[in-house]
Amino acid sequence: MKLSQYKYNLPEELIAKYPSENRDESRLMILNRKENTIQHKIFKDIIDYFEEHDTLVFNNTKVFPARLYGNKEKTGAEIEVFLLRELNKEQRLWDVLVDPARKIRIGNKLYFGEDDLLVAEVIDNTTSRGRTLRFLFDGDYEEFKKTLYGLGETPLPKFIKREVQPEDRERYQTIFAKYEGAVAAPTAGLHFSRELLKRLEIKGLEFAEITLHVGLGNFRTVDVEDLTKHKMDSERIIIPQKAVDIVNRAKDNKKQICAVGTTVMRTLESSVSTQGYLKTFDGWTNKFVFPPYEFSVPTCMISNFHLPLSTLLMSVSAFAGFDFLFEAYKIAIKEEYRFGTYGDAMLIL
Repeated sequence: MKLSQYKYNLPEELIAKYPSENRDESRLMILNRKENTIQHKIFKDIIDYFEEHDTLVFNNTKVFPARLYGNKEKTGAEIEVFLLRELNKEQRLWDVLVDPARKIRIGNKLYFGEDDLLVAEVIDNTTSRGRTLRFLFDGDYEEFKKTLYGLGETPLPKFIKREVQPEDRERYQTIFAKYEGAVAAPTAGLHFSRELLKRLEIKGLEFAEITLHVGLGNFRTVDVEDLTKHKMDSERIIIPQKAVDIVNRAKDNKKQICAVGTTVMRTLESSVSTQGYLKTFDGWTNKFVFPPYEFSVPTCMISNFHLPLSTLLMSVSAFAGFDFLFEAYKIAIKEEYRFGTYGDAMLIL
């Protein structure tokens, strides 16, 4: 597959700027691969497509307020700092992206908040945009984290062109978010409400949880035409024994295993035995799924409508089938479905 095959014209106004009023009332497109049919529903209708003991696999990562605005010492120039991950708790070291990067050198100090509440020193240049910062803070770790996160804002993707609102802190987070570490939400999971989960539970569905701490690799542009040469950024994943037991039982009983989003799909496919069963794992993955690809674990998946040229779009096309997916996207544009993080969803059966 080539990068240029994933280019399509997406009208700007179809990129959702705000979430739907209720989580489970966004639109839902149903793609049935066996019958080659496309239907239009509301997200909560998803319950009609599952039976008792079918399994939904969720990503329980939690987004932290990763975007900070500060000023450079002496010049006072405004600098955006995007926290990627904590490198060392004791030394307050963080791996970050800075923008504009060209103005930031090793030894520079950055100031954040009123009265310079937080100060950071640049101690390493890791890539052209990446830096390592050491935050200089006198209090204990809990106090530092509270200060850091108090200054941070919800890291909405840049393609949502508006100011971050207070309600984004809640809506840019799934209701099953537990373990902090993501800089982007696993968007397919945003459509689930507590009421819908309860109804699915009453119907007898099984829920399994894995963790993939979503990094910026999700949004990194692919700059090679040959997709086999694209390298994904590594992301931390955890597949606990409990999830393995639930998923493998569903597999044995020929039940549906539904990956809720591309992050779940990639996690499930990152740790598979030679017999095609899920295995426990705690480590890093840089798995990039694109066509042609033979899936071992998920039998269906839920996804949002992704932007042109994105790795997310490539992964979904491997599952749905390239031609079928693009036929669905054409219809989605014609029917004015909402695209992107806060947009509508599809269920691929």
